Amino acid sequence: MTLPPPIEPARAPHTGPASAGRREARLPGADAVAHAIERARARGADAADAVAFEGSSLSAAYRMGEIEDLERSEGRDLGLRVFLGRRQAFVSSNDWSPGGLDGLAERALAMARVTPEDRYCGLADPERLARVLPALDLDDGDEPSAERLLAAAREAEASALSIPGIVNSQGGSASWGRSVAYLATSHGFSGSYSASHHSIACTVLAGEGEAMERDYESSLACHAADLAAPETVGRAAAERALRRLRPRRIRTARVPVIFDPRVGRSLVGHLLGAIAGSAVARGTSFLKNRMGEAVLAGGLTVIDDPHRPRGLGSRPFDGEGVATARMALVEDGILRTWLLDSASARQLGLATTGHATRGTGGPPGPGASNVHLAAGACTPSELIADIEAGLYVTDLIGMGVNGVTGDYSRGAAGLWIEEGELAYPVNEVTIAGNLKDMFRALTAANDLDFRYAVNVPTLRVDGMTVAGPGEA
Repeated sequence: MTLPPPIEPARAPHTGPASAGRREARLPGADAVAHAIERARARGADAADAVAFEGSSLSAAYRMGEIEDLERSEGRDLGLRVFLGRRQAFVSSNDWSPGGLDGLAERALAMARVTPEDRYCGLADPERLARVLPALDLDDGDEPSAERLLAAAREAEASALSIPGIVNSQGGSASWGRSVAYLATSHGFSGSYSASHHSIACTVLAGEGEAMERDYESSLACHAADLAAPETVGRAAAERALRRLRPRRIRTARVPVIFDPRVGRSLVGHLLGAIAGSAVARGTSFLKNRMGEAVLAGGLTVIDDPHRPRGLGSRPFDGEGVATARMALVEDGILRTWLLDSASARQLGLATTGHATRGTGGPPGPGASNVHLAAGACTPSELIADIEAGLYVTDLIGMGVNGVTGDYSRGAAGLWIEEGELAYPVNEVTIAGNLKDMFRALTAANDLDFRYAVNVPTLRVDGMTVAGPGEA
């Protein structure tokens, strides 16, 4: 189960004078999901599960030395799934009172009676449910004050604006959130976990007039102690923006392309989409027939690790209560597994891999947790050293990726490489290829750093088409 961003604020139940009557008090999260399931079974459901989220968040933003935004939200939501034979239905509500959950169960059963059958639906196999939940240290218990977040946002922007050449700002920001997830099923699973989320970000502009360039930097972490310093974030944003000034145009060429880790992780994202069980079962994945075959260059390994302490994608169980575990998705270039929830596993005649994710408004679907492509042996400089002409990509634009064929075409900006060195900035270019070929041509550097839920080192892809509008 993946914790969603904190949900929109929910109004607290009205509590007026006794003569006006009182609404029922809401149940705690664990009691609420259990009560929803119990009421669904009492009304005739063959099986049921319920998931609930509650959370709070606080965010602050500074722009040009002035407070621009300060927001706080608190909310909750509960989703109930019921089964009548091979029929299933979903309903959700933020009313966690016993009476509200009784009504929720009644509506769910009414919907299930008129929905079509789905032969693949159902709860997870009982033997795969998590019995022992690992301690992942996802919640630091630190709720910062508004003043502290405002100070961090101000410091990030001030650091960037202090760099010569930075002329404007889209703001510095800092945020905090905490979410708690609860899951229970009618066949015996009950579990919950909480996670905190902290961030600092800054976006600034360099240059003048139509020659201005924008870039950003951010730091994300479960624990505030793991964040980069605000001034470090601001300085990095400024340096990135300055590096993009006075871009040149290039002619179309077929050259090696280097992906900065910030954008290179999108390549692993395309891999994850292609091995999602739902896409494979529908036949809409360009890797649908490639299980057990080489899909990446030899030596490359992709790991999914839901138990990484303080990991942004960590979870002690999945969205169906199934036990999660570290596993190699790709090993030495060979595709080893699909990402499967119970429904997609049944469609493929396999067993769930513990990759179910879900919200409150629909069925579970497959999704990864913390994923990384293992580091290679060479430094980023060595990765570039033999390139006579090529492109170092620092920004990607658009989503021109066909998940069925693997065709890849995206707008890009970055730095042109000449004789093994970063020479000058370029923009208004398109990089194109096919993911099947790109994956087999990947080379990884040794600079892997765990900053996001999906992480990669600097990556090189040989033989891509880089299309520019031509020389000025």
